Amino acid sequence: MVNRLVPAATSILLAALLAAACSDADTPAIGDGTLGTVTVGRGDSVQIRSISSFEDMGAGARDYINIVEMAIDDYGPIHGEFTVGLGEGIHDGCSADEGPRVAEAALADDGVVGVIGTSCSSTATTAVPLITAEGLVVISMSNSSPALTSDLAGTPAEHYQPGYYRTSHNDLYQGEAVSSFLHDTLGAQSAAIVHEGDAYTRGLAQAFRSSFERSGGTVTDFVEVNSDASDLAEVLTRLAAGNPDALYFPLTQDTAAEFIQALRRNGDFENTVLASGDGVLHDAFLALDSSRGVFVSGPDLDFGGNANQATGVDADQAAERFTIKTGSPPHRAFWAHAYDATTLLLDAVTAASRIEGRELVIDRAGIRQYLNQVSDYQGLIGDINCDAYGDCGSGRIAIIEHLNPDDTLASRDNVVFRFSP
Repeated sequence: MVNRLVPAATSILLAALLAAACSDADTPAIGDGTLGTVTVGRGDSVQIRSISSFEDMGAGARDYINIVEMAIDDYGPIHGEFTVGLGEGIHDGCSADEGPRVAEAALADDGVVGVIGTSCSSTATTAVPLITAEGLVVISMSNSSPALTSDLAGTPAEHYQPGYYRTSHNDLYQGEAVSSFLHDTLGAQSAAIVHEGDAYTRGLAQAFRSSFERSGGTVTDFVEVNSDASDLAEVLTRLAAGNPDALYFPLTQDTAAEFIQALRRNGDFENTVLASGDGVLHDAFLALDSSRGVFVSGPDLDFGGNANQATGVDADQAAERFTIKTGSPPHRAFWAHAYDATTLLLDAVTAASRIEGRELVIDRAGIRQYLNQVSDYQGLIGDINCDAYGDCGSGRIAIIEHLNPDDTLASRDNVVFRFSP
């Protein structure tokens, strides 16, 4: 009896496997071909690119490139057969002037289907239009300027481009979080605000200002400083004249470093609450003794047991594997967002591609179609849902009190306030 059943069971199993294989092969790739296709030959790799700032940043400078590489390894080949190539990391110069250079580097290989980056919003304002015009998608892990997506109320922003997405938050949330913390929790009734005039710092400054004033707070000054910090003495004198309860300076790390050191030399702010944004969540700033005591906002990095649905890897496993791979834990605030951005892109490529003979044909419009429909995608950062303008992140914000420049990792864990939309 056993001998007669084994062949029967085997036949059923083989039939099931064959049906599954046929079902997978017969599933049509999404996309209508309107943005063209990319063909990858057997033995070649699907090409994506990574853009992030990684020069002169100290520990963790190449975190985003390393985490994208790790996510590619965890994901495996597209359709189990075609590997994914990343190429050389492209340095994000963090300015609108650098956008064309960055875009040119990303487009140098006409087989590239998508980009993870940029890390800086200002670069994205000029790089993204050039990249998406060629039919590619861009998924940023750390751009946060509202100017790149929308006002979260259905109105596209100045620099919105179809084909652009991000797993990071929209700074309208970050501005609201800092406002709530300073005004409602610490009781600050007045605040001065400093920015650099670019898409990131001005956008975050404006988001904070709007929320703070809606809460009943008074903004004593809204000042733009030169990125070379040449006008700091004049700016600090002006700010001190307003005698604000709090001073909010969402600056880029280099300017913030100059600013906080000049401020500490000035005796007028000893009783002023100091707060900054996620642009300073780098050791180059946090290791400065003058940065001690500053409240810093950024993405909430308490990922609990979240696992990425494409790879099955959870946040703790990813951090541990990253540490083994690089020799240190992730330092960059949006490392998990970069992991999820990568798997989103690879899932989109999988959905928008089909095998024809010995070639993989990828429909660029299909990649956008997939990303436009992302809903309840499980990532390391939690649920990912992409709205009509490319905002896919959760909007969860944490504020740390930075107390120990000699142990920046401990400061990153010293969360004193959490915000969720």
